[in-house]
Amino acid sequence: MDKTFFIKNRHNIAEALQGGLVVLSAHLPVQRTNDMAQPFEQESNFWYLTGINASRWMVIYDGTRKHTWLVRPDLEDYERVFDETLSDDAAIQRSGADEVIAKDELEALLRQLRRKHASVFTLGKNEHSAFVYNPSQKQTWDMLDRIFERVIDCRDVLAKKRAIKQPEEITMIQAAINCTAKAFAEVRQRLTECQYEYQVEAVFSYAIRRAGGTHAYDPIVAFGKNACTLHYSSNADKLKAHQVLLCDVGAKYGGYAADISRNFAIGTPTARQSAIHTELKVAQAKIVDCIQPGLRVQDYQTKVDTIMLQALKTLKLEKDSDETTLRAYMPHAVSHGLGIDVHDSLGKPSQFEEGMAVTVEPGIYIPEEGIGMRIEDDILVTASGRKNMSKMISTDL
Repeated sequence: MDKTFFIKNRHNIAEALQGGLVVLSAHLPVQRTNDMAQPFEQESNFWYLTGINASRWMVIYDGTRKHTWLVRPDLEDYERVFDETLSDDAAIQRSGADEVIAKDELEALLRQLRRKHASVFTLGKNEHSAFVYNPSQKQTWDMLDRIFERVIDCRDVLAKKRAIKQPEEITMIQAAINCTAKAFAEVRQRLTECQYEYQVEAVFSYAIRRAGGTHAYDPIVAFGKNACTLHYSSNADKLKAHQVLLCDVGAKYGGYAADISRNFAIGTPTARQSAIHTELKVAQAKIVDCIQPGLRVQDYQTKVDTIMLQALKTLKLEKDSDETTLRAYMPHAVSHGLGIDVHDSLGKPSQFEEGMAVTVEPGIYIPEEGIGMRIEDDILVTASGRKNMSKMISTDL
């Protein structure tokens, strides 16, 4: 992305906040083990406003003056020797910021800005309570709370802006999908060489890295009953004939993610496996065809439930009630947003809008039969309907 993209994003956010003051922080490094850090992943809102993929930086944007400061982190000498660092010139060139200040200048600048801005916008608490979160956002909130009269969470405003993809973002998502498509094609070609799930994973990793991408998330390579664990990640079991392998893999390219799921028969599939896959393929195509601008999210969910119930009943999969049947054999949502995050927030919309990028990923999971299948494509909502951006990836079993 060119720096003009990030400048435009800051202007758009400031306009939505009526010229407010925005302060965001990059993620901090977190421990992997002993003195080793986890591979770094930037806070996606910070990247959206700056393009900077380095830890511990901060951005301050005065929407009234349309002026951007970057705050350079303090680094020890050993960090400069061992770790990649970002120069002031490179940070300005990347982000289009106006100036860089040292961290020890931060509080004085904020107190100066406090004279014109009683309130400040930053990221509040995330909703997903199951995680231990990167501490950078809370530290920033607490610091701002000591200086400003009011600290306001702007996470929802950012989510709504990010939900509608700009042309250059769509180009990057498509590039990530194209990278993923090459990896799926290579796996299909080399599947007979693989004896274990991890060998299939290795083919995906090689193809994605060779094309200049990285994994957008930990790949799921799940054989047989393993596919009934939705976020299976061990990828260690031996492949055996007459079973199905579920692969859920997405590349990240230029800061944007793909998210694709396909199923591969190991040897000749059984009649039951073929029937399940056929019903799933038909159902997924019907769900994709539902998507269009103006469709209420609630109505979409009703359509999805109707389509999936019909598929499950055709396969003689029924429980005590329709709701119980759906939750037993398809226990996850069928769509989520896609963008910088593989699960990109859409800002809790009431309806689909042109420019949204979403997944469509129905699955059928039958633990008692040791079968789990999912077909997932990445869909762009267009003015007239939808575009399947991953249609080139074969869905054959």
